[in-house]
Amino acid sequence: MTMFRRLPRRTLITLVLFTLFLAPIIARAAFYALGNEPRSWRNADWSSTGTLPPAEEFKSARVIVFTGTTGGWMGVFSVHSWIVLKRANAREWTRYDVVGWGNPVRVNGWPADGRWYGNMPVAIADVSGADAERLIPKIEAAVHDYRFAHAGDYRIWPGPNSNSFTAAVLREVTELGLALPPNAVGRDYRAGFYAGRTDSGTGVELNLNGYAAIKLGWVEGVELNLLGLVAGLDLRHPGLKLPGFGRIGVESPVASALAR
Repeated sequence: MTMFRRLPRRTLITLVLFTLFLAPIIARAAFYALGNEPRSWRNADWSSTGTLPPAEEFKSARVIVFTGTTGGWMGVFSVHSWIVLKRANAREWTRYDVVGWGNPVRVNGWPADGRWYGNMPVAIADVSGADAERLIPKIEAAVHDYRFAHAGDYRIWPGPNSNSFTAAVLREVTELGLALPPNAVGRDYRAGFYAGRTDSGTGVELNLNGYAAIKLGWVEGVELNLLGLVAGLDLRHPGLKLPGFGRIGVESPVASALAR
């Protein structure tokens, strides 16, 4: 402690920022460089994982929010997210996500449970039955009303991008009490200054256009966003939030019911 007290304030701030934001990214980049993940969309596997049954075999309504590590060097920083749903007795799944070419909002552009750049998707919410039936109209309305749905609207950083889209939908369905993981770069994009409730509706947030933000909430825990990179603490399910790695700690359960 004495050593830190002797450091000039500017040096101490630089050291803290490096430790929280740059060091994890450097470590994540090293893992990527030594790994064998696909370097290009051309040689990546986009096929179904078989996680979901055929829609006609699953009679109940269902809503699932997926994330999957994105490809190339972007995978060092971020995951991609999308939403899958089906109404009761529907004969097919419907997948909504946003990409950076053409008209951003895509419907069934890939298998509902498909790999993303060869990476297995992870469900962060999976709600079935009457709860899902109540959510679906709100989700579909939020998709329809998404304001950045036109060609040219997409920006990879700080947004609006694929995660900005999913976050915008989640803000309209706070019954889920859900927020995207901290390494979903673009989830914090806001058009201008924002002060109000967090995405989950369980906390408060100050946000400057997605470039910088601070959050305190039951679902979000404590988060500091700097240039789209997020560091913080998960208080509900103890863990660390680190740029590139996302969340490290006690496994967070998949949201399977509406927040009460």
